Amino acid sequence: MNLWIPERSGSDAIGDLPEGVSLQIVPRGGEVPPGLIDAEFLVLTSRDRRALELLARMSSLRVIQTISAGVDWVLPLVPSGVTLCDAGGSRNTAVAEWVLAATLASLRELPELRDRQRAHEWAWRRSRELAGSTVLILGYGAIGTAVEERLEPFDVEVIRVARSARAGVHSSDELASLLPLADVVVVLLPLTPDTTGLLGAELLARMRDGALLVNAARGPIVDTGALLELLRARRIRAALDVTEPEPLSVDQPLWDAPGTLITPHYAGDTLAADRRAFALVGEQVRRYVHGEPLVNVVEGGY
Repeated sequence: MNLWIPERSGSDAIGDLPEGVSLQIVPRGGEVPPGLIDAEFLVLTSRDRRALELLARMSSLRVIQTISAGVDWVLPLVPSGVTLCDAGGSRNTAVAEWVLAATLASLRELPELRDRQRAHEWAWRRSRELAGSTVLILGYGAIGTAVEERLEPFDVEVIRVARSARAGVHSSDELASLLPLADVVVVLLPLTPDTTGLLGAELLARMRDGALLVNAARGPIVDTGALLELLRARRIRAALDVTEPEPLSVDQPLWDAPGTLITPHYAGDTLAADRRAFALVGEQVRRYVHGEPLVNVVEGGY
């Protein structure tokens, strides 16, 4: 069985593979090896467009395993009869830590103070505390749960929101009435046709004055133009690991929007997260070879 994985730190966490599995590496740059076309089990990263362009011609392909939790970037390209699996669970800790770090940094205005440091300015200011705040988690799944666990020491009130209501969790249909209650809005939704543009001008305007929008999901969920308008008016603040467009061009006005912290879509990218993702790859390969059901199978969209 031909197994192809990307060249990436942490791949040794795959562990011992069953007899008969041929492990091959897709290099970070240059031309893809010709043998990739014959892959039966392919491990993908969203950053490698070369492999994505070959999918339609891979007649031996049976399984695509991503090392990311999100699969919106590959879902439309999966050939018929090929099983797609995500790496859900492997990056929960990394993303949750980023959400907490970005929230604290934004509330305490650390990015602005870093700018003052570079200018050699002693710029005293008052800032806000996270403690006692109301945090709305939009997309309350495994990562949302991990975020809430890390918020517990701060004595915050959490409003849980998902696409469908369940015990203790509101439906996203209630967003218009819930957004004005939140000091911090954390976006963790997957990108789907239903969530694209969900946070447009109307809903963003429902946010409380001075509230913080934290997006660790996908850029197109938020209307960039509407967000820019509110940021420039200093109505809200934002911490963004994802943007639309992405990456941002050097002249994109979002870079200089007041009260905005931007990181380069790296929230889930830690060495420990990569190792957990590749450990999952190893487990999936062993399941596949032994005829056992795969986990994290993406079925019927997501």
